[in-house]
Amino acid sequence: MKIFKIAFWILWRIWFYVLMAIPILIMLPFLVVSILSEKGYPYFFKMARIWAKFILFGMGFFYTVKREQKLIKGKSYMIVANHTSMTDIMLTLALIKNPFVFVGKKELVKIPLFGFFYKRTCILVDRSSSKSKNEVFKRAQNRLNQGLSICIFPEGGVPDDESILLDEFKDGAFRLAIDHQIPIVPIVYPDNKERFSYTFLSGSPGKMRARILPFIETKGLTSDNRKELRDQVRNIIYNGLMDYQKE
Repeated sequence: MKIFKIAFWILWRIWFYVLMAIPILIMLPFLVVSILSEKGYPYFFKMARIWAKFILFGMGFFYTVKREQKLIKGKSYMIVANHTSMTDIMLTLALIKNPFVFVGKKELVKIPLFGFFYKRTCILVDRSSSKSKNEVFKRAQNRLNQGLSICIFPEGGVPDDESILLDEFKDGAFRLAIDHQIPIVPIVYPDNKERFSYTFLSGSPGKMRARILPFIETKGLTSDNRKELRDQVRNIIYNGLMDYQKE
């Protein structure tokens, strides 16, 4: 029985990368045209949402979302969520219609085909370089000035310790939100780790729940409030995760 499970996990993981490639290849000419200039990003974003939903359904994931507040079309937001799986990217794209740009780790550039577009549309950060972090902040400011939203997983990566429910948050997302006086959209993903974690021999098709919590306003806040805001948002997401564990 264990041999069959291992065989399933290996084939299923390979299938994940196949699914990532199929819609990119189908939409390739349109994707390439959409990234030729920053003005084309909203069109790229629409195709990215199709790509994300294709992968989720192709992997046997069906998602449900509880929206406690809805985003307003044309408004910029800072989107933050707990981070446990590569599928966090796909699920966020599936849930949010407002065009946004991911701030993500540069290592994902190595994924064939996906990495080509990831590098040209996302804001990449090298967490070991302070220079890279400053560049990220400037690029994020530029995107917000263009009327887009930003999505950051403020844990700064997936916790190494499997027992950690929610790691400590970094300051960047909250500094940007305060500087641009935009609302923060906290999202809770309680199932993504169980469905498709970074552990290779693990996961299964099934339900992915999401909860978009009430937004947190930043109007009137200054850089002095950054850490307080960071801790407030972390507590809200942590309590949201705990609520699911009680169910």
